[in-house]
Amino acid sequence: MQHLTMLAVEVLRTPRQLTVSTWSRYVELRNLDAALRILLGKRGCIMLTGHYGNWEVLGYVLAVLGFDIVAVMRPLDNEYINHYLLDRREASGLTLLYKKGATRSAPDVIESGGALSFIADQNAGHKGLFVDFFGRKASTYKSIALLAMEYDVPIIVGCARRVGVGFKYEICVQRIIRPDEWKSRDDALMWVTQEYSKGIEDMVRAAPEQYLWIHRRWKSRPKGEE
Repeated sequence: MQHLTMLAVEVLRTPRQLTVSTWSRYVELRNLDAALRILLGKRGCIMLTGHYGNWEVLGYVLAVLGFDIVAVMRPLDNEYINHYLLDRREASGLTLLYKKGATRSAPDVIESGGALSFIADQNAGHKGLFVDFFGRKASTYKSIALLAMEYDVPIIVGCARRVGVGFKYEICVQRIIRPDEWKSRDDALMWVTQEYSKGIEDMVRAAPEQYLWIHRRWKSRPKGEE
């Protein structure tokens, strides 16, 4: 809860603190060489994070650095807060895509060489794939793996993790899932979905106090589970 409170305050501060000339005072880039080569190659990719660390910082920094980032988002129920966040995100250079329109627009982002970005640890309901997440089955969106497989693009799993005291973060990559890894799998869809879920889990294990445990990740249950 302490991290959640700090996160709420930092969302208000982020647009003023993370600019082209100031971002390096607050954020360190770690283990990004391979991911940067993918982004600079402009052949399209999918980027994933979870409700972990500060996902707003992650998007802001990448946009400030000039990368073509399109973030898929679900509008918040409170329209005033939703408009505020939209304005702040777009001011940083992020392009936003509402989840309801993502099916039609997502292929255009990838085909144009952009990075389509998701917060990928939300409950996907009864239509999702059930994969392991912290030792329990969790309904997970299959659209992410389907897009990667159809357009033959890598999936980059990363985060912005708080380090030390105050507004200090490291942006790092946990896992890059490349097309060659899934092409020989019997059930590539399930494998990719499980693999990126494991990437998010491994990030959380590094600093579990920075995960948003209060959201209902395990709400939907597989058929037949008691």
